[in-house]
Amino acid sequence: MQQSSPLTRDESALRNPVGTHVQVGKGLVAGALASADELGAETIQVFLGNPRGWAHSAGDPRVDAAFRDATAERGMRVFVHAPYLVNLGSPTPATYEKSVAILAHNLRRAAEIGAEGVVVHTGSFVDPTDSEERYAAAMRQVRDGLLPILEALGDEDAPWLLLEPTAGQGRSLCAGVEDLAPYLAAVDDHPRAGICLDTCHVFAAGAPLDEEGGATATVDRIVEIGGAGRLRLVHANDSMDVRGAFKDRHQRIGEGHIGTGAFSELFAHPAMEGVPFILETPGSRDEGNADIPLLKALREAAHA
Repeated sequence: MQQSSPLTRDESALRNPVGTHVQVGKGLVAGALASADELGAETIQVFLGNPRGWAHSAGDPRVDAAFRDATAERGMRVFVHAPYLVNLGSPTPATYEKSVAILAHNLRRAAEIGAEGVVVHTGSFVDPTDSEERYAAAMRQVRDGLLPILEALGDEDAPWLLLEPTAGQGRSLCAGVEDLAPYLAAVDDHPRAGICLDTCHVFAAGAPLDEEGGATATVDRIVEIGGAGRLRLVHANDSMDVRGAFKDRHQRIGEGHIGTGAFSELFAHPAMEGVPFILETPGSRDEGNADIPLLKALREAAHA
């Protein structure tokens, strides 16, 4: 079999841009974009409001346009993370209703700033008895809440809704890779429902990323469940805790229990073509942090 030619540095960056979650602070341009440039980020993720609140933060059309133009000029791919409070499986009606409303708001704002996806945690059914009835009711809520939002996205230029499985803490509706099948089925495998793979989360839920071939097998299974093209983003995080600990504690790349081998496998996997890697590790948006350069080096080595 003929071997493919090594990718150039620019081709490698286009295949898998590397970046981090940045703070908006002074604004999308003066804050988020300025930080991204200083860090050498090729892709970024932001919150468009208080990550621990329900307020619908309005944007400034002039700033939105300037940000869209500047990121387009750089070829910088942008993602939005929904607030942490969102839980579509909540038994509390007010929490559920606020979750649906703020998720729809974030998708509208994502379109306004030129972002290509909104990441949302898949939630929990908050039932100490682990009852099947409560789980089923929560999944019906997921369907009732998400399907109208997905249908409203419209054309191919609209942002994707990116489902992020959790680490398995609490009564998770979707923890790890296998739970993606019923979750996607709940929204009729909608073509605008994508997947965000958080390496710390799936490792905490039991994925063998610390084993040789484990990351490759994990992506294979995601593709088997979701189909080609549904995996749209990687949250690149090592783990402070061992596999299967059900703890969401991120660590710097190569300093946790996952190690660098998993990221090398992810970069090399054919299904990862075009998928950005965004860091959420301690200090990843601090000047001098080594995680972005390290991921870039692993990326280039994977295609040397």
